Amino acid sequence: MWRDLASVSVPTLLVITLAFGAAIHFIQPAPPDTIVMSTGPDGSLLQRYAERYRQVFARNGITLRLIPSRGSVENLARLTDPHQPVDVAFVQSGLRRMPADAHLVSLGSTSYEPLFILYRAPRALHRLADFAGKRLAIGRPGSGTEALALTLLDANGIRRGGSTRLLPLAGDEAMRAVLARRVDAVFLSGDSAKAGEIRRLLYTPGIRIFGFDQIDAYLNRFRYLNRVDLPMGLFDLGRNLPDRRTPLVAPSVEIVARTNLHPALVDLMIEAAQEVHSHATLLQAAGTFPSPVERDFPMSAEALRYYKSGRGLAYRYLPFWLASLVNRMVVLLLPILILLLPAMRALPGMYAWRVRRHIYRHYGALVTLERESANVRPGTAAAAALIERLNRIEREVIDMKLPNPFADEAYGLRQHLHFVRVRLSGDLSGGTTPSSIDSRHHRPRSP
Repeated sequence: MWRDLASVSVPTLLVITLAFGAAIHFIQPAPPDTIVMSTGPDGSLLQRYAERYRQVFARNGITLRLIPSRGSVENLARLTDPHQPVDVAFVQSGLRRMPADAHLVSLGSTSYEPLFILYRAPRALHRLADFAGKRLAIGRPGSGTEALALTLLDANGIRRGGSTRLLPLAGDEAMRAVLARRVDAVFLSGDSAKAGEIRRLLYTPGIRIFGFDQIDAYLNRFRYLNRVDLPMGLFDLGRNLPDRRTPLVAPSVEIVARTNLHPALVDLMIEAAQEVHSHATLLQAAGTFPSPVERDFPMSAEALRYYKSGRGLAYRYLPFWLASLVNRMVVLLLPILILLLPAMRALPGMYAWRVRRHIYRHYGALVTLERESANVRPGTAAAAALIERLNRIEREVIDMKLPNPFADEAYGLRQHLHFVRVRLSGDLSGGTTPSSIDSRHHRPRSP
């Protein structure tokens, strides 16, 4: 009966093995213990944020290695370059200059970066086109400020090489230049847009802050921009600076990652972002960020799952490394629960059916023989031939290798064989004929 056992167990084991193989294929490897993040210039706000991220990762046993950069443009270039060992970076929205197969996703926005334009003029200017022919400090090369300034100026017909001078000045250098009248306007955002420095410029006679009166047109044309309103008197209530509600355009800063970033690290990155960016500031309410609003990059499916339901159950109660292990083991448990346990319960029944099938096959031969014997008289040559067939059937039953638990069914079949033999021999007393096989000396063999 080993063949019967193999016929039911081998296909079952094969299916279970394939199920385990499929489960293993979908198991994520353990998260790496080190990832690399491209941040911003040394001493910048983005770098200070990244330092706080590093502390969150260190609490969970992961090393977050930080690489300074010139800004968002360089961060995006590093992410799209397969030779750069960068896994994640801060990127300002609106800089999507990359091949279609860059395989980048967003883990969410972390803040708005309003664009402040402070200019010296005898009267208020209401359109960016009014800056044509002037000297403009648009930020350091490779920075998000420069990229946004060039985009907005280009939309107003102001480009490099024309009558308007676009100067690569940023921060304190740009402010000194406007105070010294070497430039007519400065574009400030991010680190260069410090509240104290803007307040100092607004205290200077003749310097104004530009309000985007065409804000709705900018938002409709550049979908990655947001509206941020400066309340009247935000910088100085006593002097009422600014003296009116001033609309500004603001791209958002996104955490952009390569698509192969481990799901556990996606969760950890968003957890760090919540710890660092969820507080209130002068221009945003508490809890505004991080935000899963999709901008330039598709949202990571893992990030959307985190924003919807939070940390996984294992990560809430277990150390990071142990939770990662548990999550991977759960995938292996699925084939056990779905296939292995039901198969273990079904295998004995399938095996019993296979064994009984050998006995039932002889019952089929016996029924056919009994039907033929209906018109045969006992003691005739035809009856003798049928009895010989009965003897062959009985010898086959005796030669069967049956497990001991099925021996009673084999003996039941031999009793039915004996009943038909009695009818054919005409011995109505139930005795055996000389041609019958002595059951006392022939038993079905056990394997």
